Amino acid sequence: MYDAILEALRRGAVADALTAAREAVAARPDDPKAHHVLALALRQQGEAAAALESLDRALALAPEEPELHLARAGLLLGTRQLDAAQAALARSVSLDPNQFPAYLLQAHLALGRGDADEAERQMRLAARLAPDHPQVVGLEGLIALRRGRAEDAIRLLTAATRAMPDDPVLRNGLGFAFLAQGHLAFAEQAFRSVLAAAPGQASPVQRALLADIVGRQGRPDEAVAELEPLLAESQTATPGVRRQIGEWLLAAGRDEAAREQLEAAFESMPEDPRTLGLLFEAWRRLGERSRARERLDAALARRSTDMSLWQARLAVETAASAEARVVLERWLQAMPEAIAALEALAAMHDSAGETDAALAVARRILAQDPEHPGARLRVAVGHLIEADPAASIAELEALLERTAEAGLQRELRAWLGFAQDRAGRVHEAVATWMVRQDEVTAFAVARPQPTAPRVEWAEAAVAASGAVSIAWLWGPPGSGVEQLVAVGAYAGLPLLTDRFGPQPPADPLQQPDSAARLLAGELDPAALVAGWRTTLATRGVPAGQALIDWLPWWDNGLLQALRPHLPEALLLIALRDPRDMLLDWLAFGAPAGLAFESPQAAAAWLAPVLQQVAALHEQNLHPHRLLRLDEALDRPEALAAAITAALESEVPPPPRAALGPARLPPGRWRAYAEPLADAFALLAPVARRLGYPET
Repeated sequence: MYDAILEALRRGAVADALTAAREAVAARPDDPKAHHVLALALRQQGEAAAALESLDRALALAPEEPELHLARAGLLLGTRQLDAAQAALARSVSLDPNQFPAYLLQAHLALGRGDADEAERQMRLAARLAPDHPQVVGLEGLIALRRGRAEDAIRLLTAATRAMPDDPVLRNGLGFAFLAQGHLAFAEQAFRSVLAAAPGQASPVQRALLADIVGRQGRPDEAVAELEPLLAESQTATPGVRRQIGEWLLAAGRDEAAREQLEAAFESMPEDPRTLGLLFEAWRRLGERSRARERLDAALARRSTDMSLWQARLAVETAASAEARVVLERWLQAMPEAIAALEALAAMHDSAGETDAALAVARRILAQDPEHPGARLRVAVGHLIEADPAASIAELEALLERTAEAGLQRELRAWLGFAQDRAGRVHEAVATWMVRQDEVTAFAVARPQPTAPRVEWAEAAVAASGAVSIAWLWGPPGSGVEQLVAVGAYAGLPLLTDRFGPQPPADPLQQPDSAARLLAGELDPAALVAGWRTTLATRGVPAGQALIDWLPWWDNGLLQALRPHLPEALLLIALRDPRDMLLDWLAFGAPAGLAFESPQAAAAWLAPVLQQVAALHEQNLHPHRLLRLDEALDRPEALAAAITAALESEVPPPPRAALGPARLPPGRWRAYAEPLADAFALLAPVARRLGYPET
């Protein structure tokens, strides 16, 4: 009788099995086996509570039966009653030490608690009974994964799934092992096989994981499709799901749809910084400043002391504008003692060139927090460096001694070197700045090696009449290219700066070896340009819109793609005296995060890079403009004039404060002729070639 019921369950005839099991219980109410079989049928029907009740009746009739305790543990596990499941498993093992499944389940429970040692102990007990069983091998793989040994986990779980291809736990573990190694395509395949085994039963967590894996492979539309079914039910259309959908819609360039989902998520969780950041990007892309104001003001009406909301609301307005001042006044009314609001007020005064007002705010901050490093730094930098460099040096050194935060230490050293420069202590300035360079070397971007000079180039095509205006902006370290970016941003130019942000585009121009691969024949020139064009939509650039793309690096080898396939692109190259560039790089770092181990190493790299610029200019290899910023670096009008001349379109100058702190003046390299003599000697030939004087 029972075999027929079990066979019906195996072939999926649950209704027939349930009817037969109930008849068996009615016929044999004192038979624990009948209640056990009924529990199995009820569980497969999805009636977990009734199944547990039937098992308890079986156990009341046969309390010493280990299989019943094991079955009860499985039911409890399914309903996440972990402690009760653990107790049932322990009882099963105490009644029969040879209960192989009980050891396996206890090991899985231990892994669920994060206890890899206990899981391994239970696995070894199971291995005594069946050392080569695929479940034991799989457990060993899951334990290896928990301990961070992803390669071992892949090897063991692959072997286990070959033997038990339909086991969802093993396949799930294999998916996570592949994910840990960054093998996204294999992880996707493993997780899809888990879902295929139970079609239509994917949980929200499974869908979210699969969507993330698909999206990270550059398929944002598919990621959205994975998540959209969750919007059909109120219990699964959570703010977190809407945020994830919005994020992938943004990546797909579907900005309006992204904004809709992100605004819905924001209504439910305005305190979530990830949602707010994504929504802010959607508003920015759509140019919906008024909408951003309305939504943020509505949120602030409910949460008037939420710091992140005030910061976002302030960011909607142009820095130092009248609107920004009104927002900041509202913030200070709501939170008069908020240090972050006072910091924003000081920054606003700085942006407007109101140095004395900024210093006054810094002193207000110090009245609340005498050790506030930012305020103390502002006092030291904003007043003492110009008025009394020696006093500034003493203050900055004192701040360094009591500062433990690495990022602030680097900023302090930059200013300390600047103060030492102002005091004429150039050897000390070089030493201070080099300590800062050493600190950033550990996480700096490797300097891309310039390709060898060449004389033969791909034939240049003729730009089509009426082609969209495209410009690529680049400047070597120390050139001041970031000052041009500040002017362009203030003027509202269609300037793309995302290559220097947390989510740069995944196109060939982001890869430092693309030029070398082009010249080696490993990268197709047309594919490089096509790859660049393909990512423009995901970067928020509508089709047919003019743009300026700020590049992290340049190499003439890229001309092999530009000349035949993008002749309309104009190269804008920021330039200064190479020796001033090296000094600026030493003092202020580079936007692309390039660092160096010594001034000589920096000069040895910079010289051939600039030789390429000279060759490009001398041979007119591609349409370009050299923007010489020697006398313009700290002068907004001169910077705006340089961009105006290059683009043949009027660009307004920003306020001086928009350029940030003053840089070293042109020709300052001469004061460092002694401590940097060897490095300057390496740059002298290219300086002459670019038209700069010998001394």
